[in-house]
Amino acid sequence: MTEIQPSAPARAKSGHSAGGVEHVNEPHHDQFVVVGNHLAQHPELSLTAIGLAVHIQSLPARTPVGIKTLAAKFPEGEIRVAAALRELEAHGYLARTKERLQSGRVVTRTISYNRPGVAAARAAMKPAAPRPAPPSPGSKASASAPGAASGAVLDASLDAALDVLAGLRAHDPRLLLAERDVHRLAPAVSAWLDRGVPPAAVQRTLTNALPKDPILNPAAFLAHRLRALLPPPLPAPAHPPTPVRPDPLQTCEGCDRAFRSPGPGRCRDCRPVGVAA
Repeated sequence: MTEIQPSAPARAKSGHSAGGVEHVNEPHHDQFVVVGNHLAQHPELSLTAIGLAVHIQSLPARTPVGIKTLAAKFPEGEIRVAAALRELEAHGYLARTKERLQSGRVVTRTISYNRPGVAAARAAMKPAAPRPAPPSPGSKASASAPGAASGAVLDASLDAALDVLAGLRAHDPRLLLAERDVHRLAPAVSAWLDRGVPPAAVQRTLTNALPKDPILNPAAFLAHRLRALLPPPLPAPAHPPTPVRPDPLQTCEGCDRAFRSPGPGRCRDCRPVGVAA
């Protein structure tokens, strides 16, 4: 007769092994938000960032989502909330920009994306506005040489920015960008170039110390680096001291020898002893 083993694990009634999650799902008819698995199961975001993204996506438009406001609602402090917001920004779920109101007050505009990249792709599919035709040689516009020169400088800066972004994939294949993303990020690279940073230095900053994990959204990753690491403008060059001009040459009235003096007169040798002293 087989001996009973009291310590043997019990078999689940459903026929499946015990352990793991089981779902009891009820349909929602109101007060719910749809969240994609790309966010709920994101391999790089922290649980704090995922939960914060779900909370922000569930809020009505124009609801304040500043760091202090969120930290006051949840047990996480301002440091963890700020770090989670930066994670969401780096992966394209949030975009935060500073705007100055007519009153002069500066506010932060926050845009939440429930599907990062889709809005940018939709905008890229719209036909671009036609570029104005170059003015004819006899037109008034062609007479403004300074404006034409500044336009050439802007075009050169933009071309250099496009080359920097398009060449990033040569340093790391994970930084392969779609053409629309290259054009969208080019103004941010131009801001670096306008502050005196050489293109090679911009490229080196964007490719330095890349994460070992997969970069799922290279455009958002690069946008965060361009914004967070933007160097300050170069200080204005110091004006050199005005050189002191020597006294002009004069002809001595006593010996006709040339000497320097503010006005005509006699040289040191021809002056009386008391005056020379």
